[in-house]
Amino acid sequence: MEKTIKQNNFTHRDLAVSCFNKVWDLLELENRSQSESEEMVHLCHSSFWHWTKVENHTPKNISIGYWQLSRVYAVIGEGQTALDYAKKCVKISLEKELEPFYIAYAYEALSRAHARLNQSQESLAAKTKAYEYVKDVMVEESKDLLLKDLDTI
Repeated sequence: MEKTIKQNNFTHRDLAVSCFNKVWDLLELENRSQSESEEMVHLCHSSFWHWTKVENHTPKNISIGYWQLSRVYAVIGEGQTALDYAKKCVKISLEKELEPFYIAYAYEALSRAHARLNQSQESLAAKTKAYEYVKDVMVEESKDLLLKDLDTI
């Protein structure tokens, strides 16, 4: 018996974006429940997975996915997992020579993960690297966003 897969109107890209945006909604909640935190983790992994299935995905898409995974795990208190994803984010961002904005955010993730693990020296070193790349971000709105996020570490 052959399995039939029902096609729907969603593409992997649509699902990746939708999951990514739902993660942001949950990240912005001040009082997230345990259930919402768990949903946030699942959505974040789903977003990342769907991006890997988009035929023309880019290293930037993967970097952003690793960054969001790191942020989510840092927010829920899973410092080691946050650190693992932050390191992947830094690696792909540097290897693929992404724009300074993305490299700065990779180091922001690394700093935040180290901070979550109470590794203040490592956190400060990563934050310093992030600031080095912030200088090369030309779009003021993007630079302001980065600086604002770095101030929360």
